[in-house]
Amino acid sequence: MRRADQLMQIVQLLRDGDLHRAGDIASATGVSLRTIYRDMETLAASGVPIEGERGTGYRVTAAITLPPLNLTMAEVEALHLAIAGLGQANDPDLRSAGQSLSAKIGAVLPEDRSKAPASFGFAVYPFADAARGFRHLPIMRQAMRSRQKLAITHDGADRTVRPLKLDYWGRLWTCVVWCETTKGFADLRIDQISALRVLPSLFVNETGKSLADYAG
Repeated sequence: MRRADQLMQIVQLLRDGDLHRAGDIASATGVSLRTIYRDMETLAASGVPIEGERGTGYRVTAAITLPPLNLTMAEVEALHLAIAGLGQANDPDLRSAGQSLSAKIGAVLPEDRSKAPASFGFAVYPFADAARGFRHLPIMRQAMRSRQKLAITHDGADRTVRPLKLDYWGRLWTCVVWCETTKGFADLRIDQISALRVLPSLFVNETGKSLADYAG
């Protein structure tokens, strides 16, 4: 079981508000007692309102409970952009609240990929990684619409790419590109792009370089 799924399973067990002993949680989830103690620390650091300690048990309490919401990807992006802005706030309480809120949102968003990136797991503060990529999204969207090539520096490497599709994975944005530098497709994490520039040259659909070829 993935770590994110395991953590959500624990939250589901605790959400009834009753006191649950760590040993009982370990038995219900099929992990060790030591793992449960570690997971409790992770959930608490992520903003999940957990009360309790080793030897006594744990429960989840929440001062405010919102009804389920169905959000579009654009709405999720807008929400994260607003939270990202709190990272620049002078009020430390607002910054802390923004980080906590982002962690709670990230913990419940679905992860539908059949295979997640190797470094993509349960993040204590997914806010930071997501915020780094937001600044590039407007330019990348416009480049996709106008079919313009991009010069980027991704994870320290310079590339010339054709942006084909943006995807949101619950905590991070990625972009499917045809990379003219490596002569192949790539699924790049937007937060790992340190520099981006729109090139004057345009691209058209070519056999072996289109999104249909990637999906096929």
